[in-house]
Amino acid sequence: MKQRKIPMRKCVIANEMFPKKELVRIVRTPEGNVEIDPSGKQNGRGAYISLNPEMVQKAWDKHLLDRHLNVTISDEFYEELKAYVAHQKARQELFANE
Repeated sequence: MKQRKIPMRKCVIANEMFPKKELVRIVRTPEGNVEIDPSGKQNGRGAYISLNPEMVQKAWDKHLLDRHLNVTISDEFYEELKAYVAHQKARQELFANE
């Protein structure tokens, strides 16, 4: 059986390529709001971050997402993103053992 191609995306923090399922997409909507996009299909300018809380902390410390999306991002959003990434990483590890 023919193997399917795995879509790859680049983490804007680590500057490395990862399978799309190992990343989370952050999107700046046309209205200018910044949101977490779990579906990966929301309209707007997107940036991918690996499911690693250390990468989120690095992005927060250096405001890398602010520069990449050309918008000011609040600390509350970074806290929400960090919690989301930690939750998704835990789920990934939990279901990988099955």
